[in-house]
Amino acid sequence: MMSKPDITLAVADPTIESAPASESPPRAPRPVNGTLIAGLGLVALFAGWALAVRFLDVPSYILPSPAAVWKALWSGLAVSPSDPLGYYLPLWGTLKNAAIGLAAGGGLGLLLGSLMAESRTIEKLLMPYAFALQSLPKVAIAPLVVIWFGFGDGSKIAIAGLLSFFPILINSFTGLRSVDPEKIDLMRSLSASRFETYRIVKLPNAAPYIFAGLDMAVVYALLGTIVAEFLGAQQGMGVVITQAQAVTDVAGVFAALVILGAFGILLHGIVRGLEQRIVHWGNRGRK
Repeated sequence: MMSKPDITLAVADPTIESAPASESPPRAPRPVNGTLIAGLGLVALFAGWALAVRFLDVPSYILPSPAAVWKALWSGLAVSPSDPLGYYLPLWGTLKNAAIGLAAGGGLGLLLGSLMAESRTIEKLLMPYAFALQSLPKVAIAPLVVIWFGFGDGSKIAIAGLLSFFPILINSFTGLRSVDPEKIDLMRSLSASRFETYRIVKLPNAAPYIFAGLDMAVVYALLGTIVAEFLGAQQGMGVVITQAQAVTDVAGVFAALVILGAFGILLHGIVRGLEQRIVHWGNRGRK
């Protein structure tokens, strides 16, 4: 007599969840186009400006129309770069003095910030005077600087360096002091010298802070140069603004301000570009 085969039926366990169907991964949000937003904001600004001047009957000596500003701007740009009546020579003089002052003030700020970060004694010695110097109104100091350095380029460079000094100083000091102590202990265990620890660990850690201070110092250096040119100069954008004010050329004043604002944005973009290229390890988290 043949035995029946043992047949085992597989019963699905109701407690076991079925595997979910394959789902498409969530779409990453589209990056916001900053250039497009800035362009739309600029268009809205000029449109509101033109409408306000036209429908509110604002006098031209208070707020000129965008067309009048563009005409004054074009009259200074559509000339030879060597023409003294154009904007090229004054702009070059202002940018040159601002760049020299930025290099001098920023270099001194980085040097003193590094020394204060390395030595508590130097920090206690110099930090109070640095804050005292920063708290002084630069408009009140500018006439003294002009008296000391004269009406030439020296006073412009000095004021630009004075204004760009403190942002680099305080940001470099903060960045150098914010290093992880474990990294310092690791370098000591490797018998690294103090300068090697500064170069390999501390300075790269402080680089984002230094570039943040440089971003502010660039604008401050340009501002300091313009202030010095207001007090007395033979050439520069500050002289252009002063001459336009003397003849009540408000459109010319606005044209010079537009140029300075555009170069402020350009310098900010240059600093950000250098930061992304040099401090590449700081951009990994953003990506």
